[in-house]
Amino acid sequence: MKVEQIYTGCLSQGAYFIESNGEAAVIDPLRDVSEYIKLAEDTNSKIKYVFETHFHADFVSGHLTLANLTGATIVYGPKADPEFDAIISEDNQVFKIGNATLTVIHTPGHTLESTSFLLKDESGKEHSIFTGDTLFLGDVGIPDVAQRYKGISKEELAGTIFDSVNNRIKPLPEDILVYPGHGAGSACGKNMMKETVDTLANQKRINYALNGSFDRDSFIKELTDELPEPPEYFPSNVKLNQKGYLDLDQIINKSSKPLNINEFKKLSNQEETIILDVRSQDEFKNGFVPNSIFVGLKGGFAPWVGSVVKNIQSKILLVCEAGQETESIVRLSRVGFDNVIGYLEGGFNTWANSEEETETIESISAINLEKIINKDISLIDVRACGERKSGFLNESSSIPLNLIESKFESIDKSKKHYIHCAGGYRSMIACSYLKKQGYQNLVDVKGGFASISNDTSLDILKEN
Repeated sequence: MKVEQIYTGCLSQGAYFIESNGEAAVIDPLRDVSEYIKLAEDTNSKIKYVFETHFHADFVSGHLTLANLTGATIVYGPKADPEFDAIISEDNQVFKIGNATLTVIHTPGHTLESTSFLLKDESGKEHSIFTGDTLFLGDVGIPDVAQRYKGISKEELAGTIFDSVNNRIKPLPEDILVYPGHGAGSACGKNMMKETVDTLANQKRINYALNGSFDRDSFIKELTDELPEPPEYFPSNVKLNQKGYLDLDQIINKSSKPLNINEFKKLSNQEETIILDVRSQDEFKNGFVPNSIFVGLKGGFAPWVGSVVKNIQSKILLVCEAGQETESIVRLSRVGFDNVIGYLEGGFNTWANSEEETETIESISAINLEKIINKDISLIDVRACGERKSGFLNESSSIPLNLIESKFESIDKSKKHYIHCAGGYRSMIACSYLKKQGYQNLVDVKGGFASISNDTSLDILKEN
């Protein structure tokens, strides 16, 4: 028996390939399915099933494409309502993969259809459990209210998560492996570990949902306290996963359109059109097409595109390095942004070598920030609220990047604003986003809070 985790850092997502005696199953595949097909070829196996732990909100699954290409059967847990052919399994139903088995364990709470799958090896021994977004390492999935469950509160869903985790997963053998749907960085949990696999025994020791630290009522309060609003693209992804979508090859074919400067300019003037620059933050700050939004490929690309591009149907014009066009299109499609209408042929160099106007973002080192910092300076911290618990500058105001649009009224356009995040990626996103909204006096703090902490003697405060 073979079990392989295919982890995608951009989405902090784990998909799984299981093989036994010439048959295989894939759990929660991404939309670009080539890796799973190659694994089947390498193991000389046929993909028999595609198991989905729930209707994902944070990415578009590859379940339909993989089933169409391989003839595999899609399997959901109880309560699922897809609009395509699939097995809606019963609780405790067993599926054979070669000489191994997967047992359905209905674990609702994150969503009503959320299901875990217990893997037993060829000898019948419990080997591992694939928990989707129900149980993470060090955490649990947040109640996914994503506007699907009318009349069901986040508190009710949180209580159901508690029951699922403690009644269905906790009693399993302690030596089994826990394979979660996500790791640290995902928006589907609050405080996940960076590790991507662990034993149930260790999770029963350290995970607050399993170790008895909270009774049911206090767990509900802990899980729902300061629960962030889901990104706006989440409900759209749920619909795509539930109803269906175009194959990735079709998306690539219609999106891979090289555009000269005149074509690019003409399209950029259309309504609901976004110029998305996916180069590095250093390249972007030194020069970019006016009105571009920066979200670099070398970072948490897909989730941050979803945070700053509010409408999943927006037309997207790409500015990228030559040769990165297909990668950019694929990674956008993972979160349902399928409407790329072309890319600037030759990348930004084409624009820079023309007579067209360019813009830049001013940047300052943490050391130079230290020389000018005072109580009158506008220093904006765009990290998440939870990140400030590890330290912050008293001179800074907290405006998390995912909330920046709702805070426009608090950001004075007449003032100069110095913006930092943890390492410099999100602050450049924030600078580009604000600049597009008409803010001109923006300065990126290079290296972010890491550089502030390591390279300066500024007083770092911590929450009590």
